[in-house]
Amino acid sequence: MVCAGRSTSIHWKSIDEFRVNCPPLRPTDGETETRVKTTIEALLRQALAALPEDRVPPAARAIAIEVEHTRDPAHGDFASSLALRLAKAARQNPRALATALVEAIPAHPAIAKVEIAGAGFVNFFVHDGAYRAEIARILAAGSRYGRSAVGEGKRIQVEFVSANPTGPLHVGHGRHAAYGATLANLFEATGWRVDREYYVNDAGRQMDILAASTWLRYLEVCGERIVFPANGYRGDYIVTIAGALRASIGDALRRPAAAVFRDLPPDTIDGGDKDAYVDALIDRSRELLGAESFRQVLDFTLADILGDIKDDLGEFRVAFDRWFSERSLAEDGSIDRALAALERAGHAYRKDGALWLRSTAFGDEKDRVMVRDNGVKTYFASDIAYIFNKLERGYDHLLYVWGADHHGYIARLRAGLTALGGPPERFEVRLVQFVTLYRGGEKAQMSTRSGEFVTLRELRREVGNDAARFFYVMRSNDQHLDFDLELAKSRTNENPVYYIQYAHARVASLMRQLGERGLGHDEARGLANLDRLGEPQELALTKRLALYPEVLELAAVQRAPHTLVHYLRDLANDFHTNYSAHQVLVDDPALRDARIALARASQTVVRNGLELLGVGAPQTM
Repeated sequence: MVCAGRSTSIHWKSIDEFRVNCPPLRPTDGETETRVKTTIEALLRQALAALPEDRVPPAARAIAIEVEHTRDPAHGDFASSLALRLAKAARQNPRALATALVEAIPAHPAIAKVEIAGAGFVNFFVHDGAYRAEIARILAAGSRYGRSAVGEGKRIQVEFVSANPTGPLHVGHGRHAAYGATLANLFEATGWRVDREYYVNDAGRQMDILAASTWLRYLEVCGERIVFPANGYRGDYIVTIAGALRASIGDALRRPAAAVFRDLPPDTIDGGDKDAYVDALIDRSRELLGAESFRQVLDFTLADILGDIKDDLGEFRVAFDRWFSERSLAEDGSIDRALAALERAGHAYRKDGALWLRSTAFGDEKDRVMVRDNGVKTYFASDIAYIFNKLERGYDHLLYVWGADHHGYIARLRAGLTALGGPPERFEVRLVQFVTLYRGGEKAQMSTRSGEFVTLRELRREVGNDAARFFYVMRSNDQHLDFDLELAKSRTNENPVYYIQYAHARVASLMRQLGERGLGHDEARGLANLDRLGEPQELALTKRLALYPEVLELAAVQRAPHTLVHYLRDLANDFHTNYSAHQVLVDDPALRDARIALARASQTVVRNGLELLGVGAPQTM
């Protein structure tokens, strides 16, 4: 076994001796795993610092060190274009600069050799033993393998889903849930302190429409003849809630239909305006019921729908640290305090009887009304207060997960945060594109108001939680998602989640076979003989395993869970290819134990990755 630096070749007798004499590629504290790429970046940085100033001027040394995986193994494992990128500022020939860098690179036991290619690329060949040694680290770290401290313990709040509690979650909300929950998991795995929050829009006009819709259905249940408004919530779930309300309070809130609809403006069906009609209907409902009873209907409806949403998300393995009530912002004075703070700072002004945010001063296309001339606070005022509340809680970063149709809202909310004194870079929005669900080649409609939608619960029951969580994050959040039900339900290798889970179950089956044959497993012997894993498929699998910590950091930094999905699919492919090519339970105990160590390491990484995606890792399939 060779553990070589740039100009030395040192031979070790065993993998144990290799691990003792070849230090980790990066210090580890139990959460941070080694990465070859990080080591190479550090070596290049040291080499650049060692070059004389007449070769590279001080002003040119601030350049970022970039190292990429090579596509062709003939060019090594990693390559850097540092010399090419430095050449102009340093006024040097790039190949000559590459030569100087290579000569200054310190020897490291993980690097077998360094070569110059083309016009000045620096190619690194990593010793196979450096990858094999990672197997021991995987098995030792177990469920913590791959975790790092990129987040440095900073506090981040991830607010996601936050669907209006006006009906059950539909399949579009499911994508928000899967994406936000997986992002939060990735942040935790890379060292952030994460708070997951759901913003409950339990105030405003939509809540009034919801309460009026329930009350009208309640009157129907009581026997009144009702013409339902075009702009009401029409789903069957409203009828169910109305029935539960009647069972709870009897006819206490029954009023004659004639009194409800007397002298209202025309609805859409009569050539009128649906918004004007439903607003008049809300006023009439509040008048006939009184404010307290109208609130009673709203609270009953809200509790039912929100309870259903919480149950749905809980079953989907999506948990929140806090369910934040929009209504609380008005009740505890947060809105008034936020608006007062903006006025004191000179960022709010009054015009035509209304209170405006001078949001154009912070990059918005126009100033925004926060309080109308009639004294009614806008939705934007609540959003400003919510940001004010978050800043008071001391988060280092605020990440919102919104639907793509909210794109136009980003600039104004960032303006609000900046006006309140929050650094704009603390504010981040990730937009999630729409989902198209295909069932038998037909597109399913998803409209909460009309009731013609496919719920998240229906989807989960049809394809299962694992497939739903996985398929939702298979593509980048900024790309439209066509959800293929037939593929998600299939139990074949064409289904990626099945294919990956099968790798985990295969190792579990292997360990059962080991026991059934009366064969023991000596892990220490296996780790001491990892140098026996010299087959191309074994080496490919080993190298893939070592990429996992880097993939997690990349997925977290780029807010890209699909990066982890693609990695796990490639890892499963490497595992199945190796498993088919080479028998694990061979007669040779040393080789058998080494191959079992590789299989168990593969199982560990698959399980860790699936857990971050919110997907189960079955023992049998």
